Amino acid sequence: MDLSDARDDLLVAATAAAGALVLTVGVDLVAGVAVPTLLRLAPLAVYFVYLFTRKGGPYGTLDTHRNWMILVGVVTVGAAVYAALV
Repeated sequence: MDLSDARDDLLVAATAAAGALVLTVGVDLVAGVAVPTLLRLAPLAVYFVYLFTRKGGPYGTLDTHRNWMILVGVVTVGAAVYAALV
């Protein structure tokens, strides 16, 4: 494992953890919108998909840590909107 790969994994993991915290603390406690447990774990699910689909390469041009971090953000916002509407 290269050090840059570990850095990329750490960035995606930190983004997923931040997304889960936003759903738990920001949306549930601060905004008062009840977020079910499975929705709170949605950003972490994206991280596990990232982790288990990147076995060895070669990786396409769209398979970058930046795009996975954006996907975590989109899933987090989508889960918050879904929790607010339901």
